[in-house]
Amino acid sequence: MDEPRLAQKLAAEVIGTAFLVFIGVGSVPATLIVNGKAPFTMADLGMISLAFGTIVVATVYALGHISGNHINPAVTLGLAVTGKFPWAQVPAYLAAQLGGAIIGAGAILGVLGHRASEVGLGVANYAAPVGWAQAFTAEFVGTFILVFTIFGVIHRKASAGFAGVAIGLVVFAAIIPVAPATGASINPARTFGPMLVQQLAGGTVKWAQLPVYWAAELLAGVCAALLYGLISRTRADSAAAAEITVEPASVGATPVPVSPEGGPPRTIEDVPNGHVATSEPRSYR
Repeated sequence: MDEPRLAQKLAAEVIGTAFLVFIGVGSVPATLIVNGKAPFTMADLGMISLAFGTIVVATVYALGHISGNHINPAVTLGLAVTGKFPWAQVPAYLAAQLGGAIIGAGAILGVLGHRASEVGLGVANYAAPVGWAQAFTAEFVGTFILVFTIFGVIHRKASAGFAGVAIGLVVFAAIIPVAPATGASINPARTFGPMLVQQLAGGTVKWAQLPVYWAAELLAGVCAALLYGLISRTRADSAAAAEITVEPASVGATPVPVSPEGGPPRTIEDVPNGHVATSEPRSYR
């Protein structure tokens, strides 16, 4: 009775991803417009990273209890691969995230005007001397760190209540070393939304780079999720999973507030001592 409907979860993913793109990506053209002809500095990069980090913290606590606040296809895919999120809902979540990214990028254009498009709209891209292999590595490493951290802070043994702060901080931190190479997208939806809106606004878009970003980010999400499961799983987890039978519809029914930038509904593996009530979902918070 207390579980949000799928439509509500998808609406939360659309809103959360739109907020992420508008605030995070929007901080890039805003900085360039304010700076004018002044050179881009490390302080500018720090402010952009802070914008991303703070909006992630906000959406975790505002929307995490509704949809899990994945707002990142790499997070959703990692959760599905490890059995923490139902595959049947993956296409809908990905569509919601991509739609939210498009809305967020459109809002940047609406607020800052065509000048935002003239300075690139915050589209993530790479240019010489950075090649596709270096770009792939940069996006893979940044996304891996993000998703790995997400799985850590939502683990049943992690300190309660700090998931949003930890995820926001790792987003802030990961952007700083990755941005000089690729713009630090570390999110397939964040990559696509601004590219599409920039194209519609008449700007130049390097569509040939999209597969590099998506392949690196999605692969990193899967690898990070699998690795964290490998190093964190205990014999008690295995025993609990083997002893308890839960109806499929109730597995992963309760979302936990994490972000991507995401997090998952809790599963049987995340319930201490294997005790779970199948009739009423257990709240994470």
